[in-house]
Amino acid sequence: MAGAWGFSGLALILLLLSSLLSSIIVDGLVIGSHPFSTTTRSAGFVNSQRQRHHQHSHTQRGRALNMGLLKVGRPKKWEESKKDAAYIRKAGVRQFISTYNRVKDLKGDELLWGDEIEYGVFILDEQNKKVRLSLRAKEIMDNLNEKEGTHTHRTEGCNWVPEYGAWMVEATPMRPYTGFTTDLLRVERNMRLRRKRLLTELREDEVAPTFSTFPLLGAMGDDGSVPPTKVGGAVTLSDYIGDGIINPHPRFGTLSANIRQRRGEKVNIRVPLFRDTNTPEYEGFDTHSESDGCCGSNTLQLWRYGKGDISREKYGNDYVVVGCSASDQGPGAEFNESNGGPETLEKWLVNVKCDGCKGLFYRSAPNVIVPDADWPRNGDVVAGYEIPNIPGWIRLQNGYYLPISSDEGDIQFLHKVSKRTHASNEEKARLGSTTPMFRGSIAPESGKSGVDGATLQTLLEEKLSLGASAVAEEETAESATSGVCCGGGGNSTDALSTPRDSDTENVRAAIHMDAMAFGMGCCCLQITFQAKDLDESRFIYDQLAVMAPIMMALTASTPLLKGRVADTDCRWGIISECVDDRTPAERGLSGQFETDEDLAGSGVRRIYKPRYDSISTYIYQGAYNAAEVEAAKNSTKRGMKNRVLNMYNDLPVPIDEDSYKLLRDSGIDPTLSQHIAHLFIRDPLVVFEGAVEEVDDDTQTEHFESIQSTNWQSVRWKPPPPRNDPNDPHIGWRVEFRSMEMQLTDFENSAFTVFIVLLTRVILTFDLNLYIPLSRVDANMQRAHSRNASHQGKFFFRRHMAPLEEGDDGYGVKYTSMFSRIGKGDEESETSPSPSRVSSREFLSEDSEIDENGVSSQRRKAPFAPGRYEENSYEEMTMKEIMTGKGDYFPGLIPLVYAYLDYINCDSITLQRVTEYLDFIEKRATGELVTPATWIRNFVRSHKDYKGDSVVTDEIAYDLMVACKEIGEGTRHEAELLGDLKIKPITTAGAYDVKLESNAVHNQNEELLSLLRRYTERKDFAHNTNNGAEGVERRSSM
Repeated sequence: MAGAWGFSGLALILLLLSSLLSSIIVDGLVIGSHPFSTTTRSAGFVNSQRQRHHQHSHTQRGRALNMGLLKVGRPKKWEESKKDAAYIRKAGVRQFISTYNRVKDLKGDELLWGDEIEYGVFILDEQNKKVRLSLRAKEIMDNLNEKEGTHTHRTEGCNWVPEYGAWMVEATPMRPYTGFTTDLLRVERNMRLRRKRLLTELREDEVAPTFSTFPLLGAMGDDGSVPPTKVGGAVTLSDYIGDGIINPHPRFGTLSANIRQRRGEKVNIRVPLFRDTNTPEYEGFDTHSESDGCCGSNTLQLWRYGKGDISREKYGNDYVVVGCSASDQGPGAEFNESNGGPETLEKWLVNVKCDGCKGLFYRSAPNVIVPDADWPRNGDVVAGYEIPNIPGWIRLQNGYYLPISSDEGDIQFLHKVSKRTHASNEEKARLGSTTPMFRGSIAPESGKSGVDGATLQTLLEEKLSLGASAVAEEETAESATSGVCCGGGGNSTDALSTPRDSDTENVRAAIHMDAMAFGMGCCCLQITFQAKDLDESRFIYDQLAVMAPIMMALTASTPLLKGRVADTDCRWGIISECVDDRTPAERGLSGQFETDEDLAGSGVRRIYKPRYDSISTYIYQGAYNAAEVEAAKNSTKRGMKNRVLNMYNDLPVPIDEDSYKLLRDSGIDPTLSQHIAHLFIRDPLVVFEGAVEEVDDDTQTEHFESIQSTNWQSVRWKPPPPRNDPNDPHIGWRVEFRSMEMQLTDFENSAFTVFIVLLTRVILTFDLNLYIPLSRVDANMQRAHSRNASHQGKFFFRRHMAPLEEGDDGYGVKYTSMFSRIGKGDEESETSPSPSRVSSREFLSEDSEIDENGVSSQRRKAPFAPGRYEENSYEEMTMKEIMTGKGDYFPGLIPLVYAYLDYINCDSITLQRVTEYLDFIEKRATGELVTPATWIRNFVRSHKDYKGDSVVTDEIAYDLMVACKEIGEGTRHEAELLGDLKIKPITTAGAYDVKLESNAVHNQNEELLSLLRRYTERKDFAHNTNNGAEGVERRSSM
């Protein structure tokens, strides 16, 4: 289900207590606090001493049921459970504070990490050329876990855990990978072992390819599964799928029903339909050629997932309005919020018009004045957003508050201005009270405190426009670029003529879905890392958030939905909309809505994103060095520790104000408090009897995890879970990377897993900085969904991952990147180096100040770098440029990984395989190899049964599933996907060790004579048993 659960403590419940499914629960909604989504703590993070003793790991496996994960109870109905929501939210924050204070000083944890892969099990009907869901996942999982229990003597093993669908199984490594190069080779071995062992449990007509989503889900009526399930049911009320395909554990059905009930209606998923030559839904549409989609060949068509309510009201469920990507130079439709673009902070001019008034004091909360010395003066521009539930106030980018006007409303303090306005106060950029849409500033002349306003205005070629007129002017400019119509026509008189009459919106036919299973039925690849301490976990969380859309586009594999060919390539937005429990008011719809005091924010607080989406705030606070902190005691830096320092947070971040105050009063820094308070604008979705006030907030984290685990974001930050027993393994601060799509082969999945792991080491070792404004990360998430985005699209990415060379002002084209020195050892070297290899020596920057925790000043200042370092800090790059380099200033991520491997003196055996991974990723990035999404779409369109109508027939789906099975098992080679690389075939042979059996043979004489006869005739055992090891395994298990 796209890895929505993050941890898998539920596996043992289903394995050992299957007869009590209706009364057994896992506390909170996490099916996990476990670091690697493994079944027990033994497969999690254990200290190095414990790792050296396999017997201890086996003991921990048996101890898991005593670790507080199981409670007796039943899930409550929504109307009953929502009455506990307020208590659970408050208790969850208290539990986080208790956990934070307990483990905040943990240091020196080693790198441990793991991956999650999800499988769907399908039944092939060869005679009728049909494929259906096989609802045997629980039976298969139980059998696999039972066999794992007999193989604890093996170093390598697997964990099998449940997923949302009754046809789905998730698998993870039994023990984590470690921070040694040799463990990079374990990944593919373990993935192959998982596939091999899964094959042993499949029936002759079953397959389980690593495939993103079942292409006919919701398109087959009552005949979509084995056994058949009737469409509809009390849980989903779906028009397309039946409740019977959901995992039978009550948690999953309750989750589905409660999302629908909190929302007030069924979820509504509408994905653009691919237009082919005979697609009936596009008859009468005027648009660009089908190969270009709605936007033409130079831009990407953007599906604005999670933002389609207005278009739904206008066009119904059968159509969806899309956008088009555009250059970031100047205003455009892509960033027009009314058109579905990323919401960004507003800008406000401080201008207090009263005698003797020079500005405004900051407020730590409405009406709570903070007398910081750097309060905003008249003429300053601040960035923030209005708080709908606290009228008359804005919350600033730095976490402080300002009133818009006086209490009586007769004196206006703040005046909304164009978002393109930039502050004239250079220091304000550093203090985090201006916009992160960066512009550089000229270094002040000697003896001057800064650049005067006129000079700055000339340099930036902008005028400071004040008041509503500037805003209206900006909106007019944006809307003028937003009307490329795909509706056209206008002559149709049928019931669906409305979108064809539109000449101002990009209207596309839609694939409509209405249940959680459409999203949570998707499979994906996820990775969890343990950081060495709190600081590192927060920093790497931010950096990976930038990479999330890049890697999603590069791994795209979801072009088929509900029996149709989609005009998108990725699953993310489908899942986002399938769990969108926001009320109409929370989604921003206009109208009068009743409040519900049981819900967070009374159900009317504006929430800009669904629960499943990209992050809304970076969480690394950064810090000044000791000298600056000392100087701050009597300078304008006073109070810096009390504000959010990260200037790249340019999105509105709705928070629960009470939670934020409690977190700040408990000593938690503003940035992390903002993150937690943002998570807790959501309600718990499943509440169990006997697990509300009975939970100890000082020792347990169930309520925190019930909220945390259902904020399904592109990266997830995981505090250490409680240790309920002195012998429980130690688990540190972790980060989960969640955006990557499922690949067809274990080689591909391993390649991307290893690449992300190495990239985290590159960032930390070479002290690099990937920060870009979060609005551009959100734009990248929308772009990543676009058809063939990996090859044809561009993405916002940071130009300068290291500080510019000293002495350069970083403005215009005069900057000099440290990377420009690569390969220029002689006068003839005028071009950038080969993207394949560079020496690590070229990348190592000069030493910077390192604090007592080993953190450099470069990292500490990354969230709020001085303005001159931010000029042109990001730009649009192709996937090829991001991965292999651009110009002389951006070396590319793959060369950086090679440099790191050189730096650590990676062993030759590991390097050989990693080189194959990196070569493959480079070919995927350059377009030499296609994504699975492109290959699947091409497969469908070239099939003999395809009519050019964007319909996936039974026969097409059958042949596709067979092909994907064969590709994954190495019996079919597709050069489009893998180039010259050949996958070693995977069979059931060797899936398990063969026991030296001593039990007496039944029919002893005949069996013995048969064995001797074959031996004397010199016939090969393996040949005659069709995999000898498998045959012996069958006999030994009788």
